[in-house]
Amino acid sequence: MALRRRPAVRLCARLPDFFLLLLFRGCLIGAVNLKSSNRTPVVQEFESVELSCIITDSQTSDPRIEWKKIQDDQTTYVFFDNRIQGDLAGRAELLGKTSLRIWNVTRTDSALYRCEVVARNDRKEIDEIVIELTVQVKPVPPVCRVPKAVPVGKTATLHCQESEGYPRPHYSWYRNDVPLPTDSRANPRFRNSSFLLNSETGTLVFNAVHKEDSGQYYCIASNDAGSARCEEQEMEVYDLNIGGIIGGILVVLAVLALITVGICCAYRRGYFINNKQNGESYKSPGKTDGVNYIRTDEENELR
Repeated sequence: MALRRRPAVRLCARLPDFFLLLLFRGCLIGAVNLKSSNRTPVVQEFESVELSCIITDSQTSDPRIEWKKIQDDQTTYVFFDNRIQGDLAGRAELLGKTSLRIWNVTRTDSALYRCEVVARNDRKEIDEIVIELTVQVKPVPPVCRVPKAVPVGKTATLHCQESEGYPRPHYSWYRNDVPLPTDSRANPRFRNSSFLLNSETGTLVFNAVHKEDSGQYYCIASNDAGSARCEEQEMEVYDLNIGGIIGGILVVLAVLALITVGICCAYRRGYFINNKQNGESYKSPGKTDGVNYIRTDEENELR
């Protein structure tokens, strides 16, 4: 008489918890599983970093390990066939059994890195984990543009730009070593000024400059990796001399009037007419037409 096989679930329900755990891990799963101690590492440029990839469960003693780099929709090998590949050759190594260490990281190393493990002896043979590496870059001294002289009441714009830092830096402006707020109206100390500072673009805009806005200006670009500043530049705010401008215009008009009177007098005295007549008296005689005329007796008598 054949014995009926009981379902595995009922059999497992009768087993003690310890044996049930062994059965669950060894018989039912039998799969490779990965984890990472840090899936989003952040490191500054030229330092070293570890990309953590740890096997937590596997029945295979020698699994196949691969690392791939995903950047700009392109996938390239980093570790394949038991050696470092591509641009990381010579500055990376496999750490432990599956993790990856990179030395002297650069901004081009910012990318997604995928750790793939193939365990042939496991029921689930393949597992993978993705690490997002961010390389921070310290800003370089920004380029600042400050107008040298601006008349009172006119607008003025100061520019500050930096293109190397990552993440994108924020900007702050200083006048005579005093930090400027983003809005002059928000600080009673600058109630005599009228400006707006955009910390994202680095522009400092004065709606109407005052004498108090004169001074030495410089800008600082900063991010999580560090900061850098440009050299001080002076902006002078001067009063517009209306009286001097009007006086200059009157002088120019007077000079033009004298020139006009002089030309009229010269015409009346005939300087320009005599010169024209003298010029005509010296004209060369016209060319002959090649015909010799013979004077008659009547013409001689008339002469």
